Amino acid sequence: MTNASLRPRKATLQDVADRAGVSLATASRVLNAGSRRVGRSMADRVNQAVAELGYTANLQARAVATGQSAMVGVVVHDIADPYFSSIAAGLIEAAETLGLLVCMSSTSATEAAEREYVELMRAQRARAVVLIGSRSDDAAARDALRVEIEAFTRSGGQAVCVGQDLLGVDTIRPENLAGASALARALAALGHRSFAVLAGPRGLLTARDRLEGFRAGLTAWSIPAELVRVVHGEFTRDGGYEAMSAILAAGEPFPDCVFAVTDVMAVGALARLRAAGIEVPGQIAVAGFDDIITLRDVYPPLTTVRLPLKRMGEMAAGLLVSGIHPDPARPRVVPVPGEVIMRDSTNRRPPG
Repeated sequence: MTNASLRPRKATLQDVADRAGVSLATASRVLNAGSRRVGRSMADRVNQAVAELGYTANLQARAVATGQSAMVGVVVHDIADPYFSSIAAGLIEAAETLGLLVCMSSTSATEAAEREYVELMRAQRARAVVLIGSRSDDAAARDALRVEIEAFTRSGGQAVCVGQDLLGVDTIRPENLAGASALARALAALGHRSFAVLAGPRGLLTARDRLEGFRAGLTAWSIPAELVRVVHGEFTRDGGYEAMSAILAAGEPFPDCVFAVTDVMAVGALARLRAAGIEVPGQIAVAGFDDIITLRDVYPPLTTVRLPLKRMGEMAAGLLVSGIHPDPARPRVVPVPGEVIMRDSTNRRPPG
């Protein structure tokens, strides 16, 4: 007797149908959520048979039969960044309750890398793809990504974006420009008059939107543009540290306040100021954007613009199963406003 003959035989869908006393087609409709509804009593019998037999579906066979799997591909630019991981966590939790399987990848912040991932998900017959991250100013690469997304949706898949609504798909859109503008006005109201902006990479539109919004907010307080020093750097803690180093290397007079376009950059800036023995906010105030979860351990507590990051992930999952068939000609765009959160890192500046 071989080892193979000793292993218990896996239950098949036909076994489930026989145990439940229904046809194979009925059992399939129950388990695959087909368009034809099955009565509650009959569905309960099928589900009970599944539990008793320990039946598990052959997902590969289902994908071949239906042309689509339960897989949702999710791509983020940096899974180590709490901004992306918080959004992904909300999406994964929501997808799990919906019976969807999330396949996540972390790619470079380029449309070319995202296009390759969408192409892979199309080959895997994924049900949907969710792109979490900023668009870039590379119009050619963005157009190539749109072409691949269109091929994916023509094959029956669905695409959702969390970021700028530039891909012609359903989008959760954080209001970056408005949030940064509101923060600038709040900081000016505290008495800050000279500023530096740690502006992130030049090519990312999220960084550009937040910089432009911040400038617009200062303009509302008649603060001239020449009093705003801009230093570009990576969207990372080290990027913020290095950008803050450039501000300090320029020498005094230092700016009243430094605005980092992401919280992770702000954390790096705080570390650099601490290393230089410069008090925050006594000598330089610091503010960020996003309100990432790790800020609860930052001292002094960081002023920022709060985005409901986990909720944004849940909203993205909701677009996948809202019951509204996506119209390629009229993609849904859900704006997400930011909330200015004032904390100790930007306490009121004394007059003069």
